[in-house]
Amino acid sequence: MSSEMCLGNTENRAFSNCYKMLWRASFDRGERIMKEKQGLEGKRILIVDDESDVLTTLEEVLEACVLHKASDFDTAKELIQNNSYDAAILDIMGVRGYELLDLTQAKSIPTLMLTAHALTKEDFARSLERGAMAYIPKEKMSEIDIYLQDILDAHEKGVGKSGKWYKRLESFFEDRFGKSWQQKLEKDPDFWKNFI
Repeated sequence: MSSEMCLGNTENRAFSNCYKMLWRASFDRGERIMKEKQGLEGKRILIVDDESDVLTTLEEVLEACVLHKASDFDTAKELIQNNSYDAAILDIMGVRGYELLDLTQAKSIPTLMLTAHALTKEDFARSLERGAMAYIPKEKMSEIDIYLQDILDAHEKGVGKSGKWYKRLESFFEDRFGKSWQQKLEKDPDFWKNFI
C-alpha cells in the first residue's frame, strides 16, 4: 500500500509541477502582453482602411493608443499633413496606401502596411522597399499590437528595420507563398539583409 501511495504522490507531484509550469507560462505571457500594452499607452497612431469593421477591430486591439482613423485617401492625407504620429497603420487597396506611405515616409512616421487583397510577394517587397517597417496580413490583425510594438521599439532605437515581426510571421508567409517564397529568400539575400 505504501508503494501505491508513493506512486500516487509522485503522480500528484508531477501533476502539480506541470500545473505550476503551465500557470507560470500563462502568467509570463500575460505579463508580456501587459508590458506591450503599456508600451503602446498614449501612442498616437493613424489607422487607415476603407473597411469599417477593420477600423473597429483595430480600435479594440489598440485601445491603449490615441487613435485617428480615416477610411479614404483624402481624409488620411489631411490627417498626416496636420498631425504628428508615433506610427501609422495603412491598408494598401482602397485607400491608395502606397501614396499614403510616401506621405508618412516624408514625415518619418514608422509605418506598418496591413492588407488582405494585396497579400502578394510583389506587394510585400514593394511595401518594404518604399519604407514600410512591417507588412502584416489582415488575418493577423488581432495581434497588431505586438507588431506595432516591434516597429516602435526598432524606431526608438534608430533601427530602420525590425525583423521581429517577420520572424513571428515567417511560417505564415511560407505557407501562403509556397516554395517559390523560399527560393526568393535564397536568390535575393540583399533584400532580406536590407529590409528584414
